Amino acid sequence: MSQILPYAILSPAYVEYDPATPAVAQHVVALIEAAAPWAKAEHIGSTAIPGCAGKGIVDLVALYPRGRLEDTRRAVDRLGFQHQRAGHEFPEDRPMRVGAIEYRGQIYRLHVHIVAADSAEAKALYRFRDVLRIDGQLRDAYQAKKRAILESGTSDPAGYTHAKGEFINAVIGSSAP
Repeated sequence: MSQILPYAILSPAYVEYDPATPAVAQHVVALIEAAAPWAKAEHIGSTAIPGCAGKGIVDLVALYPRGRLEDTRRAVDRLGFQHQRAGHEFPEDRPMRVGAIEYRGQIYRLHVHIVAADSAEAKALYRFRDVLRIDGQLRDAYQAKKRAILESGTSDPAGYTHAKGEFINAVIGSSAP
């Protein structure tokens, strides 16, 4: 289970929590950190929150130290991750790469956000994940929001991301130190 596969662009769907995702994420984290030893990778997003349903995409962050963005992008790309072709496209000065990996006969789609380690965004990504990990009611509200977005007929990845943005920003803002 180490080859990064091509990413399939699919319409957003509500996927129940998969208890295998932490193992998948840990494996990919190890791949990223071996390819870019100066970077710290972590599991973020819905699949990093036990019991939280979502799009079924394993979101990771690769945090790079100041001055190592280009090196980190190249290292992630060499693993086989691809540039985005759909959804909310991130610029190359704050890239996201996509890919997939096979684990126990199942294909898992991956998003790798490449973010400066000392950025406010890095802190916000952790804050959102950590707040939902400890607050079951908030986790449930987030799942309900995502279900409602999909039930409203939203079918493109960018529209889905935009629609849940208000909820995410409210959580990040209300949990700020």
